[in-house]
Amino acid sequence: MRIPAHSVCTAIRDDIVAGVYERGSRLTEELLARRYGVSRVPVREALRTLEAEGFVVTRRHAGACVAEPTEQEAADLLEMRMLLEPLGASRAAQRRSEAHLKVLRGLVRIGQERARRGSSEDLRSLGSWFHETLAQASGSHAMTSTLTQLRHKIAWMYAVDAPADPVESWAEHGAIVDAVARGDGERARTITALHAERTTAAHRMRFSGGERPERVRTSQPPVNMSGQRH
Repeated sequence: MRIPAHSVCTAIRDDIVAGVYERGSRLTEELLARRYGVSRVPVREALRTLEAEGFVVTRRHAGACVAEPTEQEAADLLEMRMLLEPLGASRAAQRRSEAHLKVLRGLVRIGQERARRGSSEDLRSLGSWFHETLAQASGSHAMTSTLTQLRHKIAWMYAVDAPADPVESWAEHGAIVDAVARGDGERARTITALHAERTTAAHRMRFSGGERPERVRTSQPPVNMSGQRH
């Protein structure tokens, strides 16, 4: 069974974001193919995609390596997200479907309930799902793709503190959905901008104090790709 390159790309990207591969470390096709249980062809294609996304760079005499973004590049990503997320919310107010609204309302309901109960374990993943759905509701593939890449890169470069007041944070999510449901693009944009500005303050650069994840070891067990959804 041939594993598609996009599945290999997703697996490598997830491992980069998780810190499995140290920044600047080499990514050889042979070792990656062995780790993910695939041939070198999809690995080669995946590395090209990840280079276009900015996760990988090709260096002379070294080949493919994990990128080493600067603090300024990381800060630029947060600024880009603060500009694009409000625009996406405004577009969602005009283009969302009933299916989008159903998912968004369901996520807000669950998020608000767990925030009130102090169950913060799943709030981060629920928040990511919320913003992914909001981006999809914009009806723009380009915007959805760009925001998805931004989220991946920000998760790679930053650690995020839990919100000081999760109840307030999810109340903002609810207000965004209310504006989107009413088709009020300007209010959706304004609330999302305020929400993005507030949450940005909780981001802290990873490794800024010299801390780095362990370099991936060649003895790591292979990853089973056969169970991934394509």
